[in-house]
Amino acid sequence: MPVKTDQPQAKPFLKWAGGKRQLLSQLEARFPADLINGEITRYAEPFVGSGALFFMIYQTYPIKECFLADINSELILVYKTIQADVSGLIKRLGKIEKQYLDLDSQQRRDFYYQVREEYNQHAQFTQYINFETDWILRAAQMLFLNRTGYNGLFRLNSKGAFNVPFGRYKNPRILDDENLRRVAELLKDISIQSGDFEQIADFVNNQTLVYFDPPYRPISTTAHFTSYSKERFDDAQQLRLADFYRFLDSKGAKLMLSNSDPHNVDPGDDFFEDAYHGFRIERLKARRNINRAADKRGEICELLILNYFPKS
Repeated sequence: MPVKTDQPQAKPFLKWAGGKRQLLSQLEARFPADLINGEITRYAEPFVGSGALFFMIYQTYPIKECFLADINSELILVYKTIQADVSGLIKRLGKIEKQYLDLDSQQRRDFYYQVREEYNQHAQFTQYINFETDWILRAAQMLFLNRTGYNGLFRLNSKGAFNVPFGRYKNPRILDDENLRRVAELLKDISIQSGDFEQIADFVNNQTLVYFDPPYRPISTTAHFTSYSKERFDDAQQLRLADFYRFLDSKGAKLMLSNSDPHNVDPGDDFFEDAYHGFRIERLKARRNINRAADKRGEICELLILNYFPKS
């Protein structure tokens, strides 16, 4: 467990569509009392994404053990590379940053698409289980693409290729070496795995807080703008997750789950009320920041599903 100090804290190292930084205060207000009083000693997050809630909880509350996971093997590769060789990653990413920033706008665009093509071509030669030195370049490329691609998206096409277009940022912060070192220190003793959300089952006990942030159920027919992994997360997967939520509830764990609110567009769509019948459903205010149309970006509701009454 990291020592809680007044020193600068590690923060998410990725821009991530659907990240929870804007909702942290609303989520913290709904934490279980057992987390504050120290009775919860384990934390699991099986759809970790950029990990905003993990970073806040692990550096604020007396958590002793963590299990982070995600179906997105490219994302987990970056986490595990930071954990295994942050100095090598910083060196490689620094070289990419210098190359990129020395270019004019057209050259930057060409450079971005060249890196994207290499990143996609090398996917078939990458093993995603155990760290190896080849991961350093791949992790550096992913961080570069994340910082210079459109809106920080991670999107795969039907063939599993990363296809986010160039972002046209004037002065992007590609390398934050101090934060990466803080992240590496934070991740030092944490279990990080790629794969299905059910793999956390053996880790979870009655002293565990689990936060689920799965791919959101689309709230309209035009909301299928992105996929974060090769695997689809359709309604059948949402219901499988609801079953797993009930299983972990039976083990005595404290559970939080975020998802879209269908009532934003269809007040009669009770998909989640039915799937999570008997649990507490609250609605949080969030801003929609990833819609292409500026007039469709605004405040909407998201669901937070709890199996306990919040601390207050």
